[in-house]
Amino acid sequence: MQPILKINLTTAQTEEYIVPERWTRDFLGGASLAARILYEYLTPDLDPLSPEAPLLFMTGPLTGTSGPTTGRFVICGKSPATGLWAESNIGGFWGPELRKAGYDGLWITGKASEPVVLWLNGNRLEVRPAAHLWGMETYTAQEKVKEEIGVKSARVCVIGPAGERGVLFASIMCDHGRMAGRTGLGAVMGSKNLKAVAVHGEGEIPVFDLARYKVLRSEANRKLREDNEAKVLRELGTASAANYAEYLGAMPVKYFSRGSFPAVDEVSGAKMTESILVGQSACQGCVIACGRVVKLPGESVKRKGPEHETMVGFGANLLNDNLPSIVALGELCDRYGMDTISTSNTIGLAFSLYEKGVITKEDTGGIELNWGDVNAIEQLVRLTASRQGFGDLLALGSKRFGAHFGAEEEAVQVNGLEVAYHDPRGVSGMALSYATSPRGACHNQSDYFFVDWGHSREEIGIEFMDRHAQAEKAANVARHQNWRSVDNALVTCIFANVGALEKADLINAACGLDWSVAELMRFGERSWNLKRAINNRMGLTARNDILPKALLTPMPDGGSAGFVPDIEGMLFAYYAVRGWDEATGKPTREKLTDLGLEDVARDLWG
Repeated sequence: MQPILKINLTTAQTEEYIVPERWTRDFLGGASLAARILYEYLTPDLDPLSPEAPLLFMTGPLTGTSGPTTGRFVICGKSPATGLWAESNIGGFWGPELRKAGYDGLWITGKASEPVVLWLNGNRLEVRPAAHLWGMETYTAQEKVKEEIGVKSARVCVIGPAGERGVLFASIMCDHGRMAGRTGLGAVMGSKNLKAVAVHGEGEIPVFDLARYKVLRSEANRKLREDNEAKVLRELGTASAANYAEYLGAMPVKYFSRGSFPAVDEVSGAKMTESILVGQSACQGCVIACGRVVKLPGESVKRKGPEHETMVGFGANLLNDNLPSIVALGELCDRYGMDTISTSNTIGLAFSLYEKGVITKEDTGGIELNWGDVNAIEQLVRLTASRQGFGDLLALGSKRFGAHFGAEEEAVQVNGLEVAYHDPRGVSGMALSYATSPRGACHNQSDYFFVDWGHSREEIGIEFMDRHAQAEKAANVARHQNWRSVDNALVTCIFANVGALEKADLINAACGLDWSVAELMRFGERSWNLKRAINNRMGLTARNDILPKALLTPMPDGGSAGFVPDIEGMLFAYYAVRGWDEATGKPTREKLTDLGLEDVARDLWG
């Protein structure tokens, strides 16, 4: 384990933090180790936009090792959108570069008196003025930082105008549009007057048994390259799921009010491949290459193509079937530095409330919100990023936006985080995924819709069940959440279809451990319960484990017409499986103690 570099922007002081040896064994790295490090600092009274709030960039023990999809890292802290645990997983090349510089993390606190860029070149840290970069969009700012530091091979994390202005779902970007999108950590970075973090390193990334690891990673990458799911992602991108999701009634349409979208063929991965795709992009060492590179008709410039969430969010969610406009809207969010899920979801709520007469042209500043109107959508994106007029309300996210107009129950969110675009009325396992995720309505803490589509994992007890099965899925979902906790600690991509035994072998070779698959899953369970305990300490209770009204309203059409998940029955079974107290929503003392979290048990139970 390499040290973590602590940086106080207020005092300009730095120190190297050595992670306790037990923590490196029990929590490995990534989001799990970040949760353990930040546990005592994430208190109920901590303002996530205050100088005291931590912002932790964290790699994992496989980051940069050229194993299967290991070009990733996480950014963690306290979310300004939810007031809960914040965790955002991001790809590209920045994480491996940090490890080559000799660090496994950057732990940033304080606030600079003026905008700054942090430039870490090996073990040499420089704080550079960035007032001239403030207000600059993300792609331009990345290139400008590289130009000014004079190292073209450096990697840069940057925020855009949205992060600078405190949009509560502002994101952090690196490389070609790779985004730490969810939970609003771009706003945390902006509150510290931190425009960018550039890193460059030339060291060796530590691996315990490199000879064995090389053999294992070669075999894992070979299998992954030939995996059917990986092939589909390489050819069609994540938007390849569009047609099947729509067929099942799992694609949200017209702000989660319909179950079918007849124009789905026009806004699908297949359509993108046939019409505008000109190449793929990949994170460091990744053999999948799910990223899309596109050219719009009549243009010569290459652009980032939309992933599934962006495609649905600015497509079916808003009744927009114009693919080039979705590309442009996604890129606009990237340039401003805003999460496309929360942006399109909150705009969808605005359109819905406008149709219902809750808000009018007087509220919107004269903009008519007619479904599918691309010009209106674009205006709202721009107003949100600039926090001008009506956009200042949209920048607060759907929960606060709805509450402002007396319609909070209309917002499709959980604990302040907008629901992603996998409707649990079509794939019921996502009901538990959304209701219990440690960061709000998140599909990446458990993308259980894959299991509901038939991607079971019998070797770790995740069996296939009918997509509308309910309470009987509780144990399956819990195991899947544990499994994803392993990915978020390593840090690897959830698209890597790597078997449990293969993953254990990779961890053991990289870290010098001797874990079985059972111990791997126990590690995931420990991580999940620790994040739950963090949220419990910050005020989360069983009452927070809910679904919004829209997801409990039967859809009138589509492949899941008439079905709603029995969330109460599912949660009852889930609490029993998890060993959580039904009255408080906290992991029981016995469960925490069994997982080796005795100090956490004392905090929660006295």
